[in-house]
Amino acid sequence: MPSLIDLVRSHTDLDDEDVAWLQLLQADWQIIADLSFADLVLWLPDQEGKGFWAAGQMRPTTGPTAYVDDVVGTFVPVGRRPLIDAAYGQGRLVREGDPEWRDDVPVRVETIPVRRAGRVIAVVARNTNLLGVRTPSRLELSYLQTAADLTQMIAHGHFPAPGQRSDHADSPRVGDGFLRVDAAGKVVYASPNALSVFRRLGLSGDLAGLSLAETTRELVPPRRRPDEETLSAVLGGRAHRDTEIGTDGVSLIVRAIPLRPQGDRIGALVLVRDVTDLRRRDRELVTKDATIREIHHRVKNNLQTVAALLRLQARRMDSESARLALEEAVRRVGSIAIVHEILSQAVEERVDVDEIVDPLGRMVTEVSAVGSRVRVRRTGSFGVLASEHATALAMVLTELLQNAVEHGYDPDDAEVTGEIVLHAQRLVGRLHVTVDDDGRGLPADFDLDQSSSLGLSIVRTLVESELGGQLEIGPAPSGRGTRAALDVPVD
Repeated sequence: MPSLIDLVRSHTDLDDEDVAWLQLLQADWQIIADLSFADLVLWLPDQEGKGFWAAGQMRPTTGPTAYVDDVVGTFVPVGRRPLIDAAYGQGRLVREGDPEWRDDVPVRVETIPVRRAGRVIAVVARNTNLLGVRTPSRLELSYLQTAADLTQMIAHGHFPAPGQRSDHADSPRVGDGFLRVDAAGKVVYASPNALSVFRRLGLSGDLAGLSLAETTRELVPPRRRPDEETLSAVLGGRAHRDTEIGTDGVSLIVRAIPLRPQGDRIGALVLVRDVTDLRRRDRELVTKDATIREIHHRVKNNLQTVAALLRLQARRMDSESARLALEEAVRRVGSIAIVHEILSQAVEERVDVDEIVDPLGRMVTEVSAVGSRVRVRRTGSFGVLASEHATALAMVLTELLQNAVEHGYDPDDAEVTGEIVLHAQRLVGRLHVTVDDDGRGLPADFDLDQSSSLGLSIVRTLVESELGGQLEIGPAPSGRGTRAALDVPVD
């Protein structure tokens, strides 16, 4: 299905400001569809004047749809839909004509010109399934009157409202709670859902005839409401914006849309939504995130304690081989600790591996016999991985870097210097990693499958079993030193 941008670029002469206006309209037209109990279709004029392209469609959540199938991307030539032609050509709302029949369903069609900066740039067709029409209640009459006011605003260029969109992803809808206030900010009508929302705040009685802003001030403590200017602007229906209010036990989002069908403000549509459960879940998630980060922090501290104990034990060992084995264990524990340190600072259980690899390179060279004479340089990026994969990869890289430092360079040669290049690249769902050193290279009889090295055994197990990848070790392409290459799948 083509997007609005695709259709504009392919078939119309609309400019970027026109498109931005239409996007603002589409951001709010679910409200109009629900208030109208009707499907909305956005029609764009063809650049050659041959007809109109359907660039958007919205079904109501308050009534039956008039369109079973999607129409976005379809073309209607001039003359086939006279109501669209009239709304665009004459710049007025068009309601004449008999109902159309679609799939044995009578549909009333009204067309609304979309005006921006004094010119009509599109047409919105409002399609009402007449099988769902019955004697309207007071709620439905209020919905329809408000929808009529909004469509007049669209036709006169007063809707949508320019400016910044709401920051609330959970902005209220018509069914959450509907209020209509007059120009003075007094409630003309409140839906049963809206009345229930305010009764959760502590209201007793009805809202009709009350000043919405004053009533809210009485119900909501000052510390749980916005500044006075915002409160008066939103609850008085003077500004197209939203705000959050509440008590210690209840949280609400309130959104206002001033109504100016003929230019002067006659009142406002105010939507309210009880988001108490959402805010409680948000708090629980924040608490859980903090707990998880604290756990990672404590695991990191415990691992560092274990590493310190192993280091102390290594210093007391008489056997050189035993001491070296303990020092290797210290490095392995340290590599896992680095992962948990990153996780203790992260919001999600995913890790930017670059933040792990750089400290690993420094750790391996600092504790080695060659020290700062050999440095590790990273090129490319590992990207983000799940924590369990990051831990396994950190262990693998620690072993490979340690092998490169220990076996590639002579610690007794005071003149020896070198560089280990760690390169990472992600391609088509896989991570390719190479570790190249410029040391003395592999023994002539080296065979990875026959190697008895504990470090290489750990690497192969982690790469093949934990990461589901492949490992190769051989001479570096430069002809000097060794290359270890990993190829593992990633998300």
